[in-house]
Amino acid sequence: MRSPARPCGHMRDNDAVTSATRQPETPAAAVPPRLIATDLDGTLLRDDKSVSPRTVAALAAAEEAGIEVFFVTGRPARWMDVVSDHVHGHGLAICGNGAAVVDLHGGPGAHRFVKVRELARDNALDAVRLVREAAPGTVYAVEQTYGFHQEPAYPKLHMEIPDNLAPAEDLLAPGGAAADEPVLKILAYHPTLDPDAFLTVARLAVGDRATITRSSPSALLEISGPGVSKASTLALCCAERGISPEEVVAFGDMPNDVEMLSWAGQSYAMGNAHPDVIAAASGRTVANNEDGVAIVIERMLAERL
Repeated sequence: MRSPARPCGHMRDNDAVTSATRQPETPAAAVPPRLIATDLDGTLLRDDKSVSPRTVAALAAAEEAGIEVFFVTGRPARWMDVVSDHVHGHGLAICGNGAAVVDLHGGPGAHRFVKVRELARDNALDAVRLVREAAPGTVYAVEQTYGFHQEPAYPKLHMEIPDNLAPAEDLLAPGGAAADEPVLKILAYHPTLDPDAFLTVARLAVGDRATITRSSPSALLEISGPGVSKASTLALCCAERGISPEEVVAFGDMPNDVEMLSWAGQSYAMGNAHPDVIAAASGRTVANNEDGVAIVIERMLAERL
């Protein structure tokens, strides 16, 4: 029988595979890990969005050893079915790049939001205006706790039918289609800009009104509330459990993982990771299709014996 979830405070191409490496000899590396925080797409999941048997076994072994496993993803809660069977005891996942903590125990379609860190409407409208001014041609979608809305010109990127089609300004206006639920993030897509260049332009334009990152190989940005990130929400969850950064091992592959990897005491960039992720992490493992997360967990557990 699973224990009840405790409340929590306040997709891609592969590069060459590299060997999993031991962490540098630092004080942080000597602290026994108490929590594993892993991204999903491009990290824990293979490119076909499956969780390999080896990875399933490694996650179960970590939990059996008393190490909590948190999935920390840019995905919305409704896309978490792929890992709902692997959440083990606590049942919690961090979704939307830190915008929500979700209890997955209810199963498909019955996820419960434990914590929501929403993007205020004024901030969302400012970001929409400023990014569109800085990068003409930008189109938007609005991600909420349950709803998903988009502008008519926004491409079909997410394999789902939007609830409403309208300009972002209308969707976010008082009385608009997105007025009844918290906004978790805004998605901004540009058809021609280089993804990293688009990210830089948007961050300069918006400043501290919102947090902007990306996890897609295309020019698709994810805009969240000020200070909302995988790292900041993970830090809240760890503080609730009395877990320090030094006791966390984190895995990731894209720019939305950088803060989390920098915060964790031990961190691994996947073999297929973005250069910024490799620079932020203290170690590197093999690519997601080669079970890079499982390899590190197996080694970590063997060293505890």
